[in-house]
Amino acid sequence: MKAKPALLAKETDPGVSTAMQVERELREAIISLDLKPGARLSEQEVADRLQVSRQPVREALIALGRAHLVETWPKRGTTVVKISVRKMTEARFVREAIETAVVQRACAAFDPFARRRIDAILDRQRAACEANDHTLFRKQDEQFHASIAEGAGCALAWSVIADIKAQVDRVCNLQIRQASSMAELIAQHERIVEAIDRRDADAATTAMRDHLSAILTDLPEIALNYPELFD
Repeated sequence: MKAKPALLAKETDPGVSTAMQVERELREAIISLDLKPGARLSEQEVADRLQVSRQPVREALIALGRAHLVETWPKRGTTVVKISVRKMTEARFVREAIETAVVQRACAAFDPFARRRIDAILDRQRAACEANDHTLFRKQDEQFHASIAEGAGCALAWSVIADIKAQVDRVCNLQIRQASSMAELIAQHERIVEAIDRRDADAATTAMRDHLSAILTDLPEIALNYPELFD
């Protein structure tokens, strides 16, 4: 039986194509695990649910295929791919290489407005942790990393990361299901920011590397608890 996408039609964003909006909707549903690995996607069903034509849905599925989140087979349709440990670890490796370089640059110069925005993001993460709201927490986590890149003058670096990190995001979403995990991630974020404030590039690099490597420590237990989600 085909799984129905857990999606709702949203107001049109005039600055973004319909295909891109459909892609964002589906990507979020996949990362949040509303669309679980193995779920089958029907172009017509998604089009009906989002109140769009099939063409933008087809374009969105092609983009998600390039991101290795779905795969399409002739006569078999499109399926959400299961989590690949190999692809996830490769994506994490690339992300670490980029983000450690970003924090080194952040220690040389950092935009004050971005720095104030990070304080607000951390406050929202603490509130999400207290409420055990892992969806809000994950979104603020993304904003945290994006703000560091923007503050360091490396917004393009984040756009590169955003395109590959989907392989890690689903595992991160499972990791933060526990409030204790969220609390530890906040502490790691605080160490990164403290190192940037001190302009200590070595400490910032170590803090970022430790932060991005933490998921590897949790991965065996996550895979054991959710074997049906992994390839």
